[in-house]
Amino acid sequence: MVTALVNGRVLRADAFRDGEAVLLDGDRIAAIVPAREVPADAARHDLQGAMLLPGFIDTQVNGGGGVLFNESPTVEGIAAIGAAHRRFGTTGFLPTLISDDLDVIRRAVVAVDAAIAQGVPGVLGIHIEGPFLNVERRGIHRSDKIRALDEEGVAVLTSLKRGRTLVTLAPERTTPATIRRLTSAGVIVAAGHSNATYEQSIAAVEAGATGITHLFNAMSPLASRAPGLTGASLERPELICGIIVDGHHVSPTTLKIALRCKPPEQLMLVTDAMPSVGSDSDEFMLQGRRIRVVDGICRDMEGTIAGSHLDMASALANAVKMLGASIEAAACMAARAPAALLGLADSLGTVAPGYRADLVALDDSFEVTGTWIGGAHTGVAAGRVPAAAN
Repeated sequence: MVTALVNGRVLRADAFRDGEAVLLDGDRIAAIVPAREVPADAARHDLQGAMLLPGFIDTQVNGGGGVLFNESPTVEGIAAIGAAHRRFGTTGFLPTLISDDLDVIRRAVVAVDAAIAQGVPGVLGIHIEGPFLNVERRGIHRSDKIRALDEEGVAVLTSLKRGRTLVTLAPERTTPATIRRLTSAGVIVAAGHSNATYEQSIAAVEAGATGITHLFNAMSPLASRAPGLTGASLERPELICGIIVDGHHVSPTTLKIALRCKPPEQLMLVTDAMPSVGSDSDEFMLQGRRIRVVDGICRDMEGTIAGSHLDMASALANAVKMLGASIEAAACMAARAPAALLGLADSLGTVAPGYRADLVALDDSFEVTGTWIGGAHTGVAAGRVPAAAN
């Protein structure tokens, strides 16, 4: 049966439209029609005036619902993480593994492949963030897990059969030839946790790198005579840069400058979320270290930031409130930009006929009132308050 989403403000391209109904048939958007033209036999879902946006796509999800992907690289772990983030409008995500042993990465790849095969809602692939990083920019990553990218590593990174593989690596710790091998095999390469010079960064771009992992964090900064990876990220239009808009990782002023350098299509909201998101617990273990959430910030006992307590609805709200972005621009950063990075812009990230029916409804306070994945209404927990915008 066709489902009609009615009485909402539909984000079409870059503008909201009133008086339209979105018709869902199976897992696709069948049509968008004037409300008066909804078929009489369609099942109606009243949006009660909410904004209807493309579902959020989060390419950096370490955990959620009390589960850390590194500790639970299983189908069950992935499903629990996805369920936790679905309440916050995330309809597509990459379970993200921080630097770990190759054995753990292999298990994670197998689990993601199985999760996609079994139809776990929202799983689009895997993000392998390390271990091929620069130890000097490791952040919370354990130094004893960081290693060189060799043939065994390349084999692991190219082993996923279903979905997308996003890999974060330090360009200066490998070669343009190796990056080209990865991208030729379909791997999406992002630069991050890196001390790369501008020249090394550009060489990686020319070899096929298209992403930047958490812009400004854990990377060589922009300096007067040394633009570094940050300068290359802001300059090159090929690069889609992830940004963590929680008010803790990066100053809002710095992110406003990024928005003046790059259009919304080249910036994507990510959460870098940890198990505390969607959980009642304010602490968790990360590779043997206790992490506590205090004032919305995840830190280890030495004070190092360890991922975030951010969800995508809050990231969008923060982009509007902290950065002055329009809702339309923030929605682009939350959906269309990550879809483009993943090579899925022809099926995800836009509310239009023929696109997959991955959608989120938000009220004017940025509260999620409903989500749909592949046309299936997944509902939302009542009384939810954005984690970083309360």
